Amino acid sequence: MRSIAFCCLLFSANIIFSQQAAISGKVTESKTGESIVYAKVFLAESGNGTLTDETGRFEIKNIAPGEYHLVCEYVGYERFEEIVFMKTDERIEHNIQLKSLDNIWEPPQAPHDNLQNEVIIEGTRASAKTPMTYNEITSKDIEALNTGQDVPYLLRFTPSLVATSDAGNGVGYTGLWIRGSDPSRVNVTINGIPLNDPESQQVFWVNTPDLASSSNNIQIQRGIGTSANGGASFGGSIKIDTRDFSTKPYATIANSIGSFNTIKNNVSFGTGLLNNHFVIEGRLSRIGSDGYIDRAKSDLKSFYLEGNYIGKNTSIKVNAFGGREKTYQSWYGTPVSVLQGNRDSIQAYANRNYLTATQIENLLNSGRTYNFYDYANQVDHYGQDHYQAHLSQRINHFFRLNLSTHFTHGEGYFEEFKEDQSFSRYGLNDFYINADSSITSTDLIRRRWLKNDFIGMVGSFVYQIRNFESVIGGAFNEYKGKHYGELIWMQYANTASINEPYYSGQSVKHDGNAYWRNSYTYNNKLDVYADVQLRSVIYNTSGTDNDLRTYNVQDKLLFFNPKFGLKYRSSNLQSVYASIAKSGKEPNRNDYVDATDAKLVKPEEMVDLEAGYQFNNQTLLLSANIYYMNYKNQLVLTGELNDVGAPLRTNVDYSFRRGIELQAGYNLTEYFIFSANATFSQNKIKEFNEVLYDYTTDYDVLKLKHSNTDIAFSPAVTGASRLAYVMKNSKGQNPLHVEWLTKYVGKQYLDNSQNEQLTIAEYLVNDVRLSYDITSWKTMKVVASFMVNNVLNKEYASNGYTYSYIYGQRITEVFYYPQATRNYSFSLNLKF
Repeated sequence: MRSIAFCCLLFSANIIFSQQAAISGKVTESKTGESIVYAKVFLAESGNGTLTDETGRFEIKNIAPGEYHLVCEYVGYERFEEIVFMKTDERIEHNIQLKSLDNIWEPPQAPHDNLQNEVIIEGTRASAKTPMTYNEITSKDIEALNTGQDVPYLLRFTPSLVATSDAGNGVGYTGLWIRGSDPSRVNVTINGIPLNDPESQQVFWVNTPDLASSSNNIQIQRGIGTSANGGASFGGSIKIDTRDFSTKPYATIANSIGSFNTIKNNVSFGTGLLNNHFVIEGRLSRIGSDGYIDRAKSDLKSFYLEGNYIGKNTSIKVNAFGGREKTYQSWYGTPVSVLQGNRDSIQAYANRNYLTATQIENLLNSGRTYNFYDYANQVDHYGQDHYQAHLSQRINHFFRLNLSTHFTHGEGYFEEFKEDQSFSRYGLNDFYINADSSITSTDLIRRRWLKNDFIGMVGSFVYQIRNFESVIGGAFNEYKGKHYGELIWMQYANTASINEPYYSGQSVKHDGNAYWRNSYTYNNKLDVYADVQLRSVIYNTSGTDNDLRTYNVQDKLLFFNPKFGLKYRSSNLQSVYASIAKSGKEPNRNDYVDATDAKLVKPEEMVDLEAGYQFNNQTLLLSANIYYMNYKNQLVLTGELNDVGAPLRTNVDYSFRRGIELQAGYNLTEYFIFSANATFSQNKIKEFNEVLYDYTTDYDVLKLKHSNTDIAFSPAVTGASRLAYVMKNSKGQNPLHVEWLTKYVGKQYLDNSQNEQLTIAEYLVNDVRLSYDITSWKTMKVVASFMVNNVLNKEYASNGYTYSYIYGQRITEVFYYPQATRNYSFSLNLKF
C-alpha cells in the first residue's frame, strides 16, 4: 500500500517558475504573410519556450528581467534570432517573419551560440517531433545538484531510473538502471560519440569525473530510442551534449565540501568570441571522498578543453577531456548477516567461508559500513583520455554535412592482496625446500591490467526542406584491448619472473552502422518518423583468462534495426504518439569468456512498442507513456558475480518488460511548484533454469526450473517527486530556492527465481536542497547551496547479489550495498 500511495508523488521535467514578464507575437512567412503553425519559439539563455498555435501566435511567460536571445526555428526556414530586453512586469509584442530556404541562403553575420551542438549530434537525438519517450536535463538542472556525485546520481530523479553506488555516497563507482535494464544495456554518447566500453558495454563514470560540469544538456531516451552509435540501447540511451560556448568571456570557481570528507574543486574559463570566429573554453576538476563504506576512498581528477571555430557555412569543434581515478575497492558488498546484526549468523558465515581471525574481527566490528578488503593498497587505478573533432558544413540551401572523428586511450589496473594462493593457479611450480619438502602456496599481491584504444568516425548527411527532413548517417569504430595480470610481490617467489604476465589476452572489435532516418510533417499536425539501421559487429578475443583457462572467440553479427512512429498534435497544448522499433544486441566479453561454451551464447533481440500522451500549457504538465519490450534470447542476470564483481548472465528464450510511465508538474501558487513521476511495470521471464553446484561428495550440477518469474533487479514500482519554494524579490528575481526531493524504489529480486528471501527491500529517500543566488553584483555572480541527502536518515541498500550451492544442504549467500544515512554538502560557486 505504501508504494501505491507514494506513486501519487511523481517527479519529472521542470516547470518554469512564475514570473510576471512575458513576450508574445505571431510567426509568419516573409513572402506570403501566411501564419506558420507549430514553429518553435524560445529564449536561448533559459530554454523557456513554446510552439505557435493554429493561428501562428505564441506567448512565453514567466520571464525574469534581463537580456535574451529570442530564437524561432521551423523546418525549411532560416533560423531567426534577435536580442530582446525584458523588464519586470513588462509584456512585449514581437512579431517574427521567417525566410524560406527556397530563397538564396544568406548566413548571419554573427555566429549562433548553439549552432554547433545542434548539427553535430542531430542524427541521434530526439526532438519535439520525434515519437519517442525522452526527458531532458538542462545545464541549470545539472548545476543545481552537481556537488561532486557522479552522473547517475544527478539523473536519479528522472522516470524509471535507479542509481547505485558501491561506496554508498554517489562518488567513485556508480551505476544506473533504466526500466530495470542493467548498465550494459544503456547506450551513452558524448556529442554523438560512444562512451560505453565496447567489451563490457558499460560506462564507468568514475573514469570521467565531474563530466556534468562540462555538460550543457543530457537527454535520456527510454526504450530503443533513435539510431545510436556504439552498443544497442535495450533499456535506454543517455545522450550528453558538452557545454555550449559563451560569446562573452567568463571564469568560474566551484567548490563543495560534505560528509565523509567529500570535497570538490573546479575552475573553468571561456575566452568569449575572439575575432568574431573563435572560442576557447576549459575546466580542471578534483574530487575526493572517504566514502560511506569503510576505506571506500576516491581520488578523482579530470580536465576538459574545447576550441571552436564558427564561420558562415562552417563550424569546427575540437575537444579533449579525460580523468584519472584511484578508488579503494568496495566491490564485495556487505553480508546480510552483518546488516541483521546477528552474531551467531555472522560467525556461521565466517566459518563456512574460512575467514581468518583478522577478517572475522573486521566482520564483527564494522557494522553496515563493512568492507571485506583491508589491504592498504587494494585500489583501482585507471586513466582515460578522449579526443574529438567535429565538422559541420552547410553545402547549400538544403544540404548539410556533419563529420566527427574520435580517439580514446585507457590504461590502468586494480591491485589486490591474496592469501594462501596455490602456485598452480598462476602457472608456477611448487617451491621445493629440499627433495622431501615443498611449499604449494603463498601470499601474494597481483595487478590485473587493462589497456585499450578506441578510434572511429561518425558522419551524417542532412537534407531539409520545409516539412521534410532526411538524414543518412553512420559510424565505424575499432577497439583494441589487452587484458593481463602481473604478480608484483610473493612471499615465496619461486620461479616467477619479474613483469611476466601470468595471464594475457587480446581483443579486437569492429563496430559499424549505417542508418537512414526520415521525418515528415503533414498538415502541421501529424509527424511521421521512419528510421532504419544496419549494424555490423565483428569481435575476436583470445588468450588466457585470469583463471588460466584458454579462450578463443570469433563472432560476426549483423543486425537490422527498423523504427517507425507517428505523433499527432491535436492542438498547441497536447499530442499523442506511438512507435514500434526493433533492435539486436551482441553479448559482452564476460558472456563469451565465462560461458562453458562461447558458441552457445546468443545475441539478443527486442521489439519495443511505445505509445503516449502529452499536455503542457506552461502551468500544468501531464504525460503518460505505455511500453511493451518483448525480448528473444535476453541475457538475464543470474544473481551471481565473477571474481571481479561483474554480473553473470545467461540467455532465456522469452521475456518481456511492460509498464506505464506517468509524469506531472504544476505551479501550485506563484511561489510553490510540484512535479513528479512514477512507473508501474511487470518484468517477466517465461522460463528460467537456476544452476546449482553440489559439492557434498563430488562436483554435481543441478538445474531447477522456474516459470513466469520476475526479472532480477527490476522493481515493479519506481517514482520521484519535487516540491519547490521559490522566493521572489522586488526586482522580480528568484534568489532563494528551497526544494524537497523524494525517490522511491520498490522491491527488487536478486535473482530470477523470485525467492522472497532474496530481495532488495523497497526504499523511500528524501533530500532537501537550499540555494541562494546573489545576482546584484555587477562583476561577479555568487551562488551558495546547502544539501541534506537522506534527510530522514533511512537505512537502505540500492544493490546486491546472491549465489547458492549445496554442501549437504542448500547454502545461500546474500550481499548488499548499503547507502549512506543522513549526510550533508555545501557548495559555493563564483562566476566572473
